[in-house]
Amino acid sequence: MRGLFASLAAPSAKDARPLDMLPGFLMGPDSKSGVTVTFTTALQVAAVLACVKVVAEGVAQSPCKLMKSMPTGTGANPARDHPLFWKLYRQPFGRQTAFEFWETIVIHIMLAGNAFVYINRVAGRIFELILLEPGKVVVTRHADLSLSYEVRGPDGVGTRTVPAEDIWHLRGPSWNGWMGMETVRLAREAIGLAIALEQSHAGLHKNGAKPGGVYSIEGPLTDPQHAQLTEWLKKFAASDSGTPMILDRGAKWLSQQMTGVDAQHLETRRFQIEEVCRLFRVMPIMVGLSEKTATYASSEQMFLAHVIHTLLPWVTRIEQSVEVSLLTDKEQAEGYFLKFNLSGMMRGDYKSRQEGLQIQRRNGIINADEWRDLEDMNPRADAGGVQYIVESNMAIQDGRDLVPTATPPAK
Repeated sequence: MRGLFASLAAPSAKDARPLDMLPGFLMGPDSKSGVTVTFTTALQVAAVLACVKVVAEGVAQSPCKLMKSMPTGTGANPARDHPLFWKLYRQPFGRQTAFEFWETIVIHIMLAGNAFVYINRVAGRIFELILLEPGKVVVTRHADLSLSYEVRGPDGVGTRTVPAEDIWHLRGPSWNGWMGMETVRLAREAIGLAIALEQSHAGLHKNGAKPGGVYSIEGPLTDPQHAQLTEWLKKFAASDSGTPMILDRGAKWLSQQMTGVDAQHLETRRFQIEEVCRLFRVMPIMVGLSEKTATYASSEQMFLAHVIHTLLPWVTRIEQSVEVSLLTDKEQAEGYFLKFNLSGMMRGDYKSRQEGLQIQRRNGIINADEWRDLEDMNPRADAGGVQYIVESNMAIQDGRDLVPTATPPAK
């Protein structure tokens, strides 16, 4: 990576890229609401930021390990000896943590549709994984269907063409199969309306209870009187909300501005939150918007549905991308694969979890040490921790590793 940026330090004139050639998701077209929508302005919408955070943090907090299938074909163990294990599990680059790495990747894919990581290899082995900003990478598809990546340097001017084998390209939902669709551009109307509503509501509260309208006075006004009255109104309009208006000489104030209730701002803004949640496939309860009829039991099911229907597709997308882009064909054939562990997020209440583990324990699925490990406890000091037990009526007669919970009846 040092070599990549070093070559960008002194760009030539032919490497310069004009501003109008920036990717569309950076420039961002205007929405019908008149608001320019980019991923920067989109993140200023609380609902968008909340959806992006709840998905990115959910993926990042799930333990991610490179695994290797056991020779028997069932089960797998962490591939701690593989050089890629610690890059994906703890420290991809420099002092960047794996949490920060995965969080940023998901943010890039959710908003820009694509995430790019430079693969720095030393002696043919992956030495570090360095995130690139989506706006500084231009992808070109050639006639032979191969891809090349033009990366702009930190100064935003110098460029270098990087071969596909040195770029890990993670795609979101795609139309053409080689570039993810720009989510912010596709949803610019919904996001733009949310921005316009916030601006409108903010302006309404800025003016407080001092509505716009007409100050009507009987009879003509001289120029000095008009100027004096105008100055007085400006001063009055800047006073605190709720200050009474005093009129004389038959003057009348005719309000011509709607209140927040009249404009149904609250209802519209609530609907836009739901619309943004639909965009990112996030349940409203995950961003703090819950129905009045929701109960604890229904909320728990919504949290589980969030893991299954929102987070699981994202981690599956990343897992398969790692296997295709970072593992060789030989390593895949040897049984290496990436696994995010979402089980911790799918735990129910403590009592239900213990009852489920007890069923597995009594049927010989897990032993005591495995149960204790799931609860972040140390193994037992005696040999009983590794033994499997089953109920007496389910014991296998020739099972050498199964210890019945009761003595079978004599024949």
